[in-house]
Amino acid sequence: MAPTLVHTLFEAAAYAIGFRLFLRERRRQALPALADRETSLAIGVGAILGAALGAKIAYWLYDPAYAFAGFPDWKRLLEGKSIIGGLLGGLAGVEIAKKLDGVQGSTGDVFVWPLMLGMAIGRIGCFLSGLDDHTAGNPTSLPWGVDFGDGMPRHPTQLYEVVFLALWAVLLAWRGDRLSRPGDRFRAFMVGYLLYRLCIESIRPIPLHYFGVLSGLQLLCVAGLLYYRRDIPRIARELLGSSVNSR
Repeated sequence: MAPTLVHTLFEAAAYAIGFRLFLRERRRQALPALADRETSLAIGVGAILGAALGAKIAYWLYDPAYAFAGFPDWKRLLEGKSIIGGLLGGLAGVEIAKKLDGVQGSTGDVFVWPLMLGMAIGRIGCFLSGLDDHTAGNPTSLPWGVDFGDGMPRHPTQLYEVVFLALWAVLLAWRGDRLSRPGDRFRAFMVGYLLYRLCIESIRPIPLHYFGVLSGLQLLCVAGLLYYRRDIPRIARELLGSSVNSR
């Protein structure tokens, strides 16, 4: 099966399964901010549009030389996307939609499990697509290095991400009830994922180092972590700290 078709099938499965899980989580959690159908639709549209735009801008930032080659030919600009940009763009889209609609309250927790499962499924598709997907890591001599077709063992960073998502999901399921504020599960998911990507990008090809240090995707990770900077110490204490029985 052609790598492009494999990736497309897994991506379609990720969207379909993630959406079904989102509908289940919305019913199960019954968040007041999503009780109104029109409001839910507006937030959904904001999330989709923000994610699509953010994913594209992140790709342009990651490899501008490739993305803008032959400009104003738009073909290159329409190629590629980034999960980091999609997450941050979707977050911005939801917050803008809520502000325009006058919605109060957090909505993020209903997105946590759909996002994590959908991302894991999508990364399996990336792994099976090989080098054509441009998500494989740098060459490595480690015994689990994978030859994606160029005769050179590489870090299977797609599978690293699947493992990270599984472990982070277990932690959130196990300790998530300790988090004290609505939306904290989503904040914890975002902080954990951004930290993970900030680190793992160092073993992936980097077309352009900004300031001679960070890739475009790493810069976005830093921006996202700065956005959550006030919540990080509290979430870390509640999620990772030892429990105290005060009864």
